[in-house]
Amino acid sequence: MEHVFATERLKTLLPQIQTFVKEELIPLEAQFSFHHVRDMMALLNQKREKVKALGLWGLHLPVADGGPGLTLCEFGQVSEALAHAPFFGHYTFNCQAPDIGNTELIHKFGSADIKARFLKPLMEGSIRSCFSMTEPEFAGSNPTRMATTAVRDGDSYIINGHKWFTSAADGAAFAVVMAITNPDAAPHQRASMLIVPTDTPGFDLVRNIPVFGEAGGGWFSHAEIHYTDCRVPVANLIGAEGEGFRLAQERLGPGRIHHCMRWVGIAEKAFDLMCQRAATREIEDGVMLGEKQFIQGFIAESRVEIDAARLLVLRTAHNIDQFGQKAVRDQVSGIKLYAANMVLRVLDRAIQVHGALGVTDDLILSAIYRHERGARIWDGADEVHQQSIARSVLKQYGLDTRRK
Repeated sequence: MEHVFATERLKTLLPQIQTFVKEELIPLEAQFSFHHVRDMMALLNQKREKVKALGLWGLHLPVADGGPGLTLCEFGQVSEALAHAPFFGHYTFNCQAPDIGNTELIHKFGSADIKARFLKPLMEGSIRSCFSMTEPEFAGSNPTRMATTAVRDGDSYIINGHKWFTSAADGAAFAVVMAITNPDAAPHQRASMLIVPTDTPGFDLVRNIPVFGEAGGGWFSHAEIHYTDCRVPVANLIGAEGEGFRLAQERLGPGRIHHCMRWVGIAEKAFDLMCQRAATREIEDGVMLGEKQFIQGFIAESRVEIDAARLLVLRTAHNIDQFGQKAVRDQVSGIKLYAANMVLRVLDRAIQVHGALGVTDDLILSAIYRHERGARIWDGADEVHQQSIARSVLKQYGLDTRRK
């Protein structure tokens, strides 16, 4: 869908992406199952080679690294287009989470050595990575509280701790681990980020955590991990000691744009399926489902909510491009809150319009819903973003609601 944020280069680029997604990836949806993600890797890697041949590889990368140097606002629209193949699009173009976030993090803060050893193969798509921050013993909404430690021992750090919801650990070559290195510092300066190759002794992937009964695999998985005396060189430190919280915030801003525009794309897909069903499903002689007023209400509400979400997200992306994410952090919280709820409402309506068929695996809608229900939890639960926005607004009225 063309809209006011489409630049001249996107007017050329987006049709190419949309054609590839429609012809090469959407037909694969009939084969999709969370149980057999690994079985599709070889086929998707063949699709990756086609992407490279078309010159569409690395769309999230700067010019210096072989990419087109798209702005965040431009790449957001690419992310929406890729989401029309929800389980394949971003992986096939090598910009799936958490790899894209780790790429941006290492590109901005990694040393030359780290870039050579880890970033280059990540950008080439020859390896995958994971992000290991959340711990089961502590509220994930407060990243200043964690028990995983990285203790300096000569030219090494020794890491011990327990993580879970380490996204995409299954088959990843390395983890970006958040661990306490400076326990006596201020809360926001205690943690650091370290790269831990997954073949390091003491890295134990306990399990892929089942989500709604589906443990998944590969880049569609969330792992529980024990770190037991994992020794990594000091050279694997990203940035400086004590900067982990700041780096996490730097990583999350663009990441929320990626996620939110992916949700807009998913909502468009669900909307299309809902409208097709409404226009073609006969419910009585000569009467189509879409003639019913309540179905028309579903369609109207969904159309407006998707359009509103897109404009909110792209406005925020544009403002990050112009002013940096710190200046628009309330907008970032706002789009995360709105888009996560929007996509679930649209998916729910699409499922409802399909009746019993909607909850089966004969359609992709139920699989998308299972995967995306976490949208209201990942990267800050709804309630955290609501509180953050409200506090900022009330402060403008002279009320400081922070705990004294």
